[in-house]
Amino acid sequence: MLGQPVSMLIPRVVGFKLSGSIPSGATATDVVLTITEMLRRHGVVGKFVEFYGEGVAEVPLANRATIGNMSPEFGSTAAIFPVDDVTVDYLRLTGRSDEQVALVEAYAKEQGLWHDPSREPVFSEYLELDLSTVVPSIAGPKRPQDRIALSEAKGAFADVLPHYVGEEDAIAESSLDESIEETFPASDPIASGTNGDHDGTPPAPHEHATRRASRRVSLTMEDGTQTELDHGAVVISSITSCTNTSNPSVMMAAGLLAKNAVEKGLQVKPWVKTSMAPGSKVVTGYYEKAGLWPYLEELGYHLVGYGCTTCIGNSGPLPEEVSAVVNENDLAVASVLSGNRNFEGRINPDVKMNYLASPPLVIAYGLAGTMDFDFENEPLGQDRDGQDVFLKDIWPSAAEVEQTIASSIDRDMFTEDYADVFAGDERWRSLETPAGDTFDWQDDSTYVRRPPYFEGMAAEPAPVEDISGARVLAKLGDSVTTDHISPAGSIKPDSPAGKYLAEHGVARKDFNSYGSRRGNHEVMIRGTFANIRLRNQLLDGVEGGFTKNLLTGEQETIFDASMAYQEAGVPLVILGGKEYGSGSSRDWAAKGTALLGVKAVITESFERIHRSNLIGMGVLPLQFPAGQNAESLGLDGTETFDISGVTALNEGATPRTVKVVATKENGEKVEFDAVVRIDTPGEADYFRNGGILQYVLRSLVKAA
Repeated sequence: MLGQPVSMLIPRVVGFKLSGSIPSGATATDVVLTITEMLRRHGVVGKFVEFYGEGVAEVPLANRATIGNMSPEFGSTAAIFPVDDVTVDYLRLTGRSDEQVALVEAYAKEQGLWHDPSREPVFSEYLELDLSTVVPSIAGPKRPQDRIALSEAKGAFADVLPHYVGEEDAIAESSLDESIEETFPASDPIASGTNGDHDGTPPAPHEHATRRASRRVSLTMEDGTQTELDHGAVVISSITSCTNTSNPSVMMAAGLLAKNAVEKGLQVKPWVKTSMAPGSKVVTGYYEKAGLWPYLEELGYHLVGYGCTTCIGNSGPLPEEVSAVVNENDLAVASVLSGNRNFEGRINPDVKMNYLASPPLVIAYGLAGTMDFDFENEPLGQDRDGQDVFLKDIWPSAAEVEQTIASSIDRDMFTEDYADVFAGDERWRSLETPAGDTFDWQDDSTYVRRPPYFEGMAAEPAPVEDISGARVLAKLGDSVTTDHISPAGSIKPDSPAGKYLAEHGVARKDFNSYGSRRGNHEVMIRGTFANIRLRNQLLDGVEGGFTKNLLTGEQETIFDASMAYQEAGVPLVILGGKEYGSGSSRDWAAKGTALLGVKAVITESFERIHRSNLIGMGVLPLQFPAGQNAESLGLDGTETFDISGVTALNEGATPRTVKVVATKENGEKVEFDAVVRIDTPGEADYFRNGGILQYVLRSLVKAA
């Protein structure tokens, strides 16, 4: 967008060999979650991933897009599939001309880009997956790489639940554990099953966990329905607009499963908030042609729009009665969605646990209503004859899915729906568009305000300076995502951003989300590090956007503390762990960090995109020495930091390391050489200019 090349070190390329065929019952999403788990475990940050092998032909192009779109989740710079017959078939299906299709094929073959599965290319590193080993899976409760086989999902949920329940349940858990051991000691051949029956088999550990963490609470729905909520209740079941919903195989599977469920008399549980947000109008077209919309709507999966919804935190509030019961009883409830990201605090403020699943499994969990469910052995309900209905009874066959796709999707759908894709509806076309060569800033706008990036900027950049007397704004752990740093979801009324909007006359109902307000830096800076699940280790037992103001010793919001530090002329640093900045390429995670007055971020490792974005905002990315971290160095975040050697950048060179001296309150010093993660000459130029925006503006002025 800024006309700048993307500079990077020569990347290592991971060759990912695919063999075998996807088994019946497994979906593209299951393949994606398996690959995400493997690549994150292998470590592909800053690397390219290229798929090859005989199994490539077994992966439809839509599935390849689903895999490629997960690159930020497993950390690679890119995920590449070779060009083959599947590619040109897709181009033909989606309305490209015969001449263009022929050109693509001829060019790929001439350039040696056409896939030859019999050829073994040379790569830097290798991985292999036999697609026949893929099983139905979900991922969660807070990271897309934490894959769980569906057959093990109930046990995995029970194992992790104690980390999400309140103190009262933790005490109950301990007491019940002891009572179970007294009643059924390990040597006793008879033990109680989860349903109270005695089958001679001791209950599995996760069955104990499920029992001891139970907290059933009565709930009256708005329509008068009487029911109960418990830990693990699925309160959001959403088919969202990530590439999962541009994949006909999983979307048709979801529609057919809905049809089968309705015909069996099944219904989604009353406390589940359902939604359908396709990424393309073509989806609604083929649902209508296949006659599946009525069944989806019967289960509550109504069309709510096209674009980012639940996956980016735009699920909207839970029903008031459900939200009240969840919050009053501190219930650990869950969402299940067909998106790419399920990071903490991202989906809904009332929901602590979030799981990714294929669209048909999203509906299955809506029918089950709880994560504490074994799809293989527990019925989803009863049919009209009173017979138990299991997931296997309503799961559509691969042949049925393919037959429905063949009869419901054609080339004309794509050409018609995308012919005027940029035209917009009547409301969009009727918007007044101001004239002129420059943007007409409105001082009273709470959505778009003039940002301060160029205030006081000189024609030439000031010399880079070392950092002296810096304090720690936040000390964070591993896997801090860009959602932790800059949430995109709802704005809480009592948050700094909420107070700002209220002070500017915005009603609570019109707060909207951080994502929709990203044109207003005043909102976004107040939302930086404001994720409700953020755990700042400067404070004990506190979640959310808070810190200890080390000038006063008091707990404050991160925004308020930042303003106090900046007023006192104190620079700031962030301390982090592994995989800092994983997830979305959220530009505001870097912009907000810079505007809070942070001069350097020191971590064990960075995700590539966020590291690059920090440099683009003039924030220095540093890594602890290999094998070291804040804990091993004895840093608790109360120290004062001096960072020297940064000025070497003024000489046109990028230092490999800089000296960091952290001085404790008692005068003790911790010294170490931090690795400078400015990796290319282009990144060094951006940093010397105070950021990429300043670099580009100066370049434009010089060229004028």
